[in-house]
Amino acid sequence: MNNRLQTLSYPGAADGGLASQQRNKVLRNTYWLLAISLIPTVLGAWIGVSTGVVTAMSPGVSLAVFLIGAFGLMFVINKTKDSAAGVAALLAFTFFMGLMLSRLLAMVLGMKNGGTLVMTAFGGTAAIFFGMASMATVIKRDLSGLGKFLMVGAWMLFFAFIANFFLQSSALMLTLLVICLGLFSAYMLYDVKRIIDGGETNYITATLALYLDIYNVFQSLLALLGIFGGSND
Repeated sequence: MNNRLQTLSYPGAADGGLASQQRNKVLRNTYWLLAISLIPTVLGAWIGVSTGVVTAMSPGVSLAVFLIGAFGLMFVINKTKDSAAGVAALLAFTFFMGLMLSRLLAMVLGMKNGGTLVMTAFGGTAAIFFGMASMATVIKRDLSGLGKFLMVGAWMLFFAFIANFFLQSSALMLTLLVICLGLFSAYMLYDVKRIIDGGETNYITATLALYLDIYNVFQSLLALLGIFGGSND
């Protein structure tokens, strides 16, 4: 908050220069923390696949653990975002998310071409992220209005996934995975552009937003690849 007030106290070009430096700093710190956050994610996924702790849970218990853990840790992150504790909370969250991803990873890795599918999903997610991030740097239009539509779409998607947990419809699941892939790809563009435009000034919450985008795109892509490209022969 102090940084923002300080930049407002300098008129003209100096104001613009300081504001630009602040935005670049937030973006740089966000990318660094995002890269670091992948380490506990990989560690959590490895522990989950190796021990089978998540796979051993029933689907209902796994869903309950995921919802309580994910929303609980996100609440902690937002409460501690202005301190070093926020970084620790974020890394704990990414470890937990990696652990919860292990059920899907174990299923895909159990396929004959599972390793290839995981690497393809990783490469595809990276390509989408860099593509969206690059677009965000060249688009001049204000995308702030897009946030409301994306948020509504995300909540509708969330409740649809919960409903399908009980319905167990394969056709609906495929539809939701495709929508999830498209929605969170758009979220990548929106979230990076928001940092560039100065709409997000906290690098911890900025990292959380981008991490969730990447996580959902990777998970959706991996699930689709497992469904359409998996081989057990």
